[in-house]
Amino acid sequence: MRILPASDRALLVEAADLDEAMRLNLAWDGVPGVVERVPGARTVLVRFDPVRVSAAELSAALESTRVDAEHVPHTREVTIPVRYDGEDLDEVASLLGVSAEEIVNRHLAAQWQVAFSGFAPGFGYTVGSDPLFDVPRRSSPRTRVPAGSVALAGHFTGVYPRESPGGWQLIGRTDAVMWDIDRDPPALLSPGTLVRFESVRAAASAAGGSRPAEPMPAPGGADSGAKGRSIEVVRPSLQLLVQDLGRFGHAALGVSASGVADRTAARDANRAVGNEPNGGVLESVGGCVLRFRGNGVAAVAGAIGELTLTDAEGVARTVEHGAPFATVDGDVLVLGHPTHGLRYVVAARGGIIASEALGSVASDTLAGLGPAPLGAGDVLGIGSAEPWAVEPVTLPRDLPASGDLVTLDITLGPRDDWFTAAAVDTLTAQEWTVTPRSDRVGIRLHGETPLERAIPGELPSEGAVNGAIQVPPDGQPVLFLPDHPLTGGYPIIGALTDHSLDLAGQLPPGVRIRFHVLGESSS
Repeated sequence: MRILPASDRALLVEAADLDEAMRLNLAWDGVPGVVERVPGARTVLVRFDPVRVSAAELSAALESTRVDAEHVPHTREVTIPVRYDGEDLDEVASLLGVSAEEIVNRHLAAQWQVAFSGFAPGFGYTVGSDPLFDVPRRSSPRTRVPAGSVALAGHFTGVYPRESPGGWQLIGRTDAVMWDIDRDPPALLSPGTLVRFESVRAAASAAGGSRPAEPMPAPGGADSGAKGRSIEVVRPSLQLLVQDLGRFGHAALGVSASGVADRTAARDANRAVGNEPNGGVLESVGGCVLRFRGNGVAAVAGAIGELTLTDAEGVARTVEHGAPFATVDGDVLVLGHPTHGLRYVVAARGGIIASEALGSVASDTLAGLGPAPLGAGDVLGIGSAEPWAVEPVTLPRDLPASGDLVTLDITLGPRDDWFTAAAVDTLTAQEWTVTPRSDRVGIRLHGETPLERAIPGELPSEGAVNGAIQVPPDGQPVLFLPDHPLTGGYPIIGALTDHSLDLAGQLPPGVRIRFHVLGESSS
């Protein structure tokens, strides 16, 4: 195996093939210091806690693994009924030089097993025993693939859990529910699962139940709030979400951690009102208007801008950034357009109450997990937890405005060798500009000189971390943020260090970036 740095808190382990990657992933269950594992087509991404284990110690432990089993053990078996009427079925048959009928018959006869998850919660990359199935992706991805679509790409079969863009070849449809948050496990197709596809003409019922994919839940939780205390959205921002520090430990289900983009701001705001660090907060891209119901305490951290609190009598006062302030029934908080930074974080004593998914209220905009984005008229309850010690943060952080230059520390790898030496130099030598085509999934950057590849072709899907710098074919990098996909097929040239992640979440369009490789001289 080859072990590559994927960030200052992750390693990417290359295996000989998919089968070995699957066996190694299972063998590393319980290795000290490992936080999460994300298996890929020929790799396993291993995230670790540097307080518990160093990268060198973990590398030695992983290298010493011996896997004697010839085959990957299976965890369970499922049957998926399919209507083989996909719009790409005839094209796939033509690409593989057989008839559509033979495609269907061999798809039904093959033995299939889920190798890994990614792309979206419940999406299992399922590999089969028949060598016929090596299918190229579509040259132009679809912007909308319906939930339940059965598709082929490379050596894999996958079923889209929810409507989403996609470039796989569609051969059929199923009513089986791929992802159900109330099911145990929520993913019908988890790593190790043996899968049998069955023609719907012979199937009596759909495996796992039959119902359409559910939308993101309404933002409010079952509890309306302590003694009626709540926050009403009068005017939302460009994006107003409920967040916490994220949901961890669900990579095997295809679920990323997500969570607030600026963890420092969330912790500061929660400390200022006496909440636990992981209390639910509001994350606002730009300004918004909120009305408080009942009496309480709130604080605003993150982006810097004018903060005004107006009472029911129309008397306005300025709110200090990072400091707790009392709220009474009817108070209206106006967050002005940020002068520095991008995302405000608003905390209320007791925490924001919202519908949980896998133990977290974080809104994952890519996966559709957690509370839906907030709109005018939405009301969120405020909890009644006993307050912790209050630690006000009154000195605003140094956040950039559009046009400012910031430096972000990175580590190179795991795929810097897929680029020319000149491209690696360009990554750190030139400035990159944050474009408006950015969101919680990733920041699209633009530089005068694109990054040139040394190795052409498609990279087999492998895990990616928050802060990864992925480079699509146009050579203009995408800097991943918390809602990034767990796996991807474009090479990653480097990744932000953990301490740079919060600043990345505060970069408005127009900010200029220089990347600095950790440990190298900045001169």
